Amino acid sequence: MKKYGEAEIVIKRSRFIASVKPVKKEEEALDFLNDLKQKYWDARHNVYAYILRENNTMRYSDDGEPAGTGGVPVLDMLKKEGLTDIIVVVTRYFGGVLLGTGGLVHAYSSSARAGVEEAVRLEMVKCKSLTINCDYTLWGKVQNELMSFSIKMLPPEYTDSVSVMVYVPVEDADRLEKTLIEATNAKIYLSFGCEDFFAFD
Repeated sequence: MKKYGEAEIVIKRSRFIASVKPVKKEEEALDFLNDLKQKYWDARHNVYAYILRENNTMRYSDDGEPAGTGGVPVLDMLKKEGLTDIIVVVTRYFGGVLLGTGGLVHAYSSSARAGVEEAVRLEMVKCKSLTINCDYTLWGKVQNELMSFSIKMLPPEYTDSVSVMVYVPVEDADRLEKTLIEATNAKIYLSFGCEDFFAFD
């Protein structure tokens, strides 16, 4: 997700407010949850689920709803959509009409999905880091070749030579390496390193 999203649906007089936020750390998720609990202090339930790439973390809570009718459907929706680094909190104001187990599962799942649709989905691409070191005379050629690839580039370091780290999608890594070697007649130092996920708008 790229930004905060919120959606509200009403089912049999119960209000379900889904709040969605991109997060990278568990502390961020819990801070967001606590803020919403204060904001909606008079609500009957604040059901939540979040998934983080950090430590492969997945958490959920029914927050007083019958077991498996709140947090589980929200978590299942996130997993089915392939979403990560995200928290969804669904706040319920009870309308006086019992929805039953199936009704609750449907309500929380639908609310969470509506909230996610209000946020901007951001595709994360698995990338490999590549450290490039070359003479100043070759830097122009290197820059030209890099422009033809979808990469994330860190600020270059200018010392007795030019050194820069770029992140390139894993499937393009070999092609980029071959392209840079050919463009510089192999007068370049290349070193692949760790892998990470990046968003490409």
